[in-house]
Amino acid sequence: MEHLTGLGLRINPDWPRVDAALVERYRQIPAAVIGDAANRLQAFPAGFIAYGGRKRFAGPAFTVRVRPGDNLFVHRALDMARPGDVVVIDAGGVPTNAILGAMMSRHAVKRGIEALVVDGAIRDVDELAAMDFAVVARGATPNGPYKSGPGEIGYPIAAGGLSVAPGDLLVGDSDGVVLIPRDQADAIVDVAEGRHRDEQALEIDIEAGRWDRGFVEAALRKL
Repeated sequence: MEHLTGLGLRINPDWPRVDAALVERYRQIPAAVIGDAANRLQAFPAGFIAYGGRKRFAGPAFTVRVRPGDNLFVHRALDMARPGDVVVIDAGGVPTNAILGAMMSRHAVKRGIEALVVDGAIRDVDELAAMDFAVVARGATPNGPYKSGPGEIGYPIAAGGLSVAPGDLLVGDSDGVVLIPRDQADAIVDVAEGRHRDEQALEIDIEAGRWDRGFVEAALRKL
């Protein structure tokens, strides 16, 4: 099927992915800290809900674009994605039909997929919550999907108001999802790790009653 090339019916089977060693470094950093290191422009907005029993994930984006309410190309993507990939689905943010549920999630787990991120809806909320797997979506509905296409796999998509290219890095936890472009992952991880160390040190100072609050007064004086 990878010979499909028509616009709206394209499948790109392979692309460079963010380095696996970088993925593991990012996995140790809270999504909020990574978002701050990326100047607070690379996080998905509020409203994306972690439905799976596992909240934290990190991995390269495996991109899918579908017609709202249709999951034919998502089925194909789950059979193509590599272990460790985060399958991210541009379903137009439309909440009327679930793009996937527990059965497709179980198939993803068996294939070693890291997480499913849906800019659209899912279903089978209770079953997903009981699974040791990360599933994030805008909402849930009992309505099932159609399977007639069109769709695209392995091309840039829009999800969470951001442009996601195949192979970019996605990191998620209970706060939400952050996207780091693949060509920026090397630079941002050093900044994020530094911020994480600073925050850990500040937490110790707060507990010890040593938090210097002078920045508040300085900001007020500027007004």
